[in-house]
This record gives sequence, structure tokens and C-alpha cells, in this order.
Amino acid sequence: MLRTIGAGVTALLLTASPLAYAQTPSAGTAERSSAADWASLTDARIEITKAALQLTPDQEKYWSAVEEAIRNRAKNRQARVAKVAERLSAMQDKNPIQVLRDHNPVEFMQRRADALAQRSADLKKLADAWQPLYQTLTPDQKKRLALLTIFVIREVRSAADERREQSDDDEE
Repeated sequence: MLRTIGAGVTALLLTASPLAYAQTPSAGTAERSSAADWASLTDARIEITKAALQLTPDQEKYWSAVEEAIRNRAKNRQARVAKVAERLSAMQDKNPIQVLRDHNPVEFMQRRADALAQRSADLKKLADAWQPLYQTLTPDQKKRLALLTIFVIREVRSAADERREQSDDDEE
């Protein structure tokens, strides 16, 4: 069990670095991360999760719904990041006064609400896909999933902190 978790954590560490790199909008996300990069990151996340769980043949029948929900969520996230990168690149052509003059807070709130609604729907689909599989997991599998989840949350938080620090450095 510890070897599986160790292998999963190692693989996640290797994929977490591109995650932080690919999620830095100020660094030109669209130029730095291609669809293939996103797909390979998603593949790695799926394989790590599946390897950590060590599913039984009976549990495997529930996995395809989980994998599909993970892939759909990743695809929609990639599309949202691409839209943000597109808007940022369009703003780079303007001077700060033009950006402020053209800023429409209502449109911003509508875009944000649409993005949050999509994220909510994707997360709901993921939770619904996980439900039947999670009910069949053994206590040991649940523990491995919890450890993987805690590790991922820590890595995402670290990546967000790094982006925030980089953004602060860029402003200075």
C-alpha cells in the first residue's frame, strides 16, 4: 500500500509542476500549454488516482463514469482558461486608460457567474459519478483516496501561492 501511495505521490509531484506552470495566466497560458499538455496532465491524474485505488474487477465497472467526468471537467477548465488568456491578450494591446474605460463590471459579473455555474455543474457530475464507486471502496481504498486528495489540495494551494507571489513580484 505504501509503495502505491509513494508511486502516486511521486507521479503527482512530476505532474504538479506543469500544473502550476500551465495555470499562470500572466505568463501566457495559451502559448505555454497546448491541448496535448492538458490531455497528458489529465491522463496522469487519472492514472495516479486509479493506481492508488487498486480497483477490483467489480469496482472497475464504475470507473468509466468517473474517468469520463474527470475528462469532461478538465476539458471545460481548459476552455475557460483559454478564454481568459484570450481576453488578457486582447487587453495587452490597449493602454491602461483604455482598459479602464472599456471595463464593464456587469459583463464581468455575468462571465464570472457563467464560469462558476459551469464549474458547479462539472463538479456535481463528478460527485455523481464517484458516488456508486465510492460506496464499493474498502476502508483501505478510502484511506488511500483521502491521502491522495489531501496531497493534491496541498499542491494546488502551493501552486496558487506561487502564482500570487509571482503576480506580486510582477507588480513591483
